[in-house]
Amino acid sequence: MKPVLQLALDFVDLPRAIRLAEEGVAGGADWLEAGTPLIKSEGLQAIRELRARWPDRVIMADMKTMDAGRAEVECAAKAGARVVGVLGAASDATIRECIEAARHYGAEIVVDMIQVADVAARARAVEEMGADYIGIHLAIDEQMQGKAPWETLRGVASSVSIPIAVAGGINSETAPLALEAGASIVVVGGAITKAVDAAAATQAIKRAMETMTSIRSEYFVRATGPDIREMLMRVSAANVSDALHRSGDIPGMRPLAPGTKMVGPALTVRTAPGDWAKPVEAIDVADPGDVLVIDAGGILPACWGELATNSAMQRGLAGVVIYGAARDTGDIRALGFPLFSTLITPTAAEAKGFGEIGVPIRVAGVGVSPGDWIIGDDDGVCVIPKDKALEYTNRAMDVLEKENRMRAEIQAGSTLSQVGYLLRWEKK
Repeated sequence: MKPVLQLALDFVDLPRAIRLAEEGVAGGADWLEAGTPLIKSEGLQAIRELRARWPDRVIMADMKTMDAGRAEVECAAKAGARVVGVLGAASDATIRECIEAARHYGAEIVVDMIQVADVAARARAVEEMGADYIGIHLAIDEQMQGKAPWETLRGVASSVSIPIAVAGGINSETAPLALEAGASIVVVGGAITKAVDAAAATQAIKRAMETMTSIRSEYFVRATGPDIREMLMRVSAANVSDALHRSGDIPGMRPLAPGTKMVGPALTVRTAPGDWAKPVEAIDVADPGDVLVIDAGGILPACWGELATNSAMQRGLAGVVIYGAARDTGDIRALGFPLFSTLITPTAAEAKGFGEIGVPIRVAGVGVSPGDWIIGDDDGVCVIPKDKALEYTNRAMDVLEKENRMRAEIQAGSTLSQVGYLLRWEKK
């Protein structure tokens, strides 16, 4: 089977899906997928519209059928779907009903293996039942954890002879990997639908598939662990807050110098109000790239100044966050060092030595533990728990990508209300 690029239109509004499909087809998309959210929101009319506009393209209906297989396949096929999706987790009876109905109505069946325990065994079983395609589908939430579908794909490719579709965060960098691992159908969603120029993004993926050459993608890539810092530097504190379900910020924290940004794991410090010893001692304990997060009680006087800043810079720290006061702000601003605090004062504390380094603290009511990831910019400071750092770094990148597309649509003549279909989705 000649490699196919399938564009997944996972929208909840048909006009936006149609607009993206137009760009995707212009870029060379082979198959158009009416995604599950689109079908749930707009019904079978979404399939009818796609079929009417692009009669020369294969329309795939991602029904994710789990029961009532005959009825769902019949509805999708009559609406214009050439390929209909059923879940591999469905019963054998349902899958057989889907296959039989597809034969009757001139359609084909792809069995989606999302959350199937033994994918290779189930793929062999449904191939014997008469399925036309196997779908290897890495869930979005798993993508956010830095997972990839390649190992599963290779295992299935060596187990079945029917074509395999693969979906799971694929872009122009990874599309050739999908083909090398055994896929015939490369399913792409966000790398096209969230692109500022969807036609160009589609063209890049098609070119990567045709030449079997990875083409670098600035966006639509996901962190895997060691690259968390690099990925967080691409996003904003606002993106992170959105990813954290509009939370995670430390109230009242402001940058000393506009335009500065910091990203790094936290080294926490608890100091007694009016005592600068532990914050300064923590500089010697910190690793390069760390962010000192200091709980000074949120009151005066200053526990940090210009000399401490020079020391931190020599140590290679990424920044400092103070729940309390800093001073020498003109000098620190001139140094260009990322410093965030809740207060500023000319009055210094004294070195008494009370406090602790590297312990869990609460800063303005927000818990911070050693190793939590800190991001700070003009909007303030956000904390990502270390056990969620990989996932929410990727979710923040996803937020950024969606905003880039929305911005492009607004600049093309729309408005935020129109792009978000606010009136339609207001709670009634």
